[in-house]
Amino acid sequence: MSNQIAIIVGSLRKESFNRQLANAIIRLTPENVSFNLISIGDLPLYNQDHDADQADSVKRMKAELIQCDGVLFITPEYNRSIPGVLKNALDHGSRPSIDNIWAKRPAAIIGISPGAIGTAIAQQHLRVVLAALDMPTLCKPEMFLQMKEGFFDESGNIGQKSHQFFTEWLNQFIAWVSTNKKM
Repeated sequence: MSNQIAIIVGSLRKESFNRQLANAIIRLTPENVSFNLISIGDLPLYNQDHDADQADSVKRMKAELIQCDGVLFITPEYNRSIPGVLKNALDHGSRPSIDNIWAKRPAAIIGISPGAIGTAIAQQHLRVVLAALDMPTLCKPEMFLQMKEGFFDESGNIGQKSHQFFTEWLNQFIAWVSTNKKM
């Protein structure tokens, strides 16, 4: 059975390490999985006054997410937390609360940064938000990735030293989605 998994990148920067990571993951895709990179940069700032008449970009994001069995969040760490653009997308998707697109949708969180602890603090903050949104989130193994020379090869793929570890994590996440996806 095939799984469709949404990828949401918490960075808008075209050349961000996390966007590079998303593209590398898409290239690693096993045959039984398809990834859908969901754009969040065009969403207006969340305003509860617009819940009854959401912007077209919000409707588009929700329509794309409804087709997916799980969500992979790939986030940088901004000032020891999640980026505002990611929180904005989460807020839009959860409103109105009766239409929470995130509820019961399995998720995982990864991120890459030049810092020694990667995006560990942002990931912990995001876990708190995802728990409030009722998203079963893969807890182990955690993926705190440090951007170092050789992490990506010259083609933008996961480098040789990290390839096996990363592939094993990806397989565990895909199994998580298969086990926990909404019926």
